[in-house]
Amino acid sequence: MSAHPKKLLLASTSVYRKALLDKTGLVFSCAAPDIDETPGRDEEPAELVQRLAYSKASVLAAVYPEHLIIGSDQVCVIDGKITGKSHTFDNAFQQLRAAGGKTVTFYTGLSLYDGKTQTAQTLCETFDVTFRSLTDEEIAGYLHREQPYDCAGSFKCEGLGITLFDRLTGRDPNTLVGLPLIALLALLRREGINPLL
Repeated sequence: MSAHPKKLLLASTSVYRKALLDKTGLVFSCAAPDIDETPGRDEEPAELVQRLAYSKASVLAAVYPEHLIIGSDQVCVIDGKITGKSHTFDNAFQQLRAAGGKTVTFYTGLSLYDGKTQTAQTLCETFDVTFRSLTDEEIAGYLHREQPYDCAGSFKCEGLGITLFDRLTGRDPNTLVGLPLIALLALLRREGINPLL
């Protein structure tokens, strides 16, 4: 692993995002950004996640001015409605019941913010999940086993959530977990960071 002159910071304390970034072998630190994640009135999903990803990264630049800061945010859209983390069994149950038999689109915003130049590369990556028709018993059984209340869409695709799906469609399955690695690695290469070199 070569030493890169630029330090990396993941603007998240999510164990899922940290595990994804760990796969690259790059050395990085983590910090929790403190921002208001309330959607704006009539804000489109792609605009929302890009704004929040940028905000998460840029807000930490004052404390980490020497770092390249990675911000990411995700929502899912069911029946045209933006849905975030469920936090409770009842909310998760309603989310999964609404998703049954439908294709749900996940929007993941990604921002790579350079603390030195105060510039950012920001994008949105989408991923579609087609759910099979689910019975209430299956939904309850899944939620009791995995308790995915801190996940957008109320499932963990890297775990038992795979049992809920009919089809997954997208460029990068990591996007679904919360960090589009293929896109991120392309942004990092532009900054001279390549895990293979």
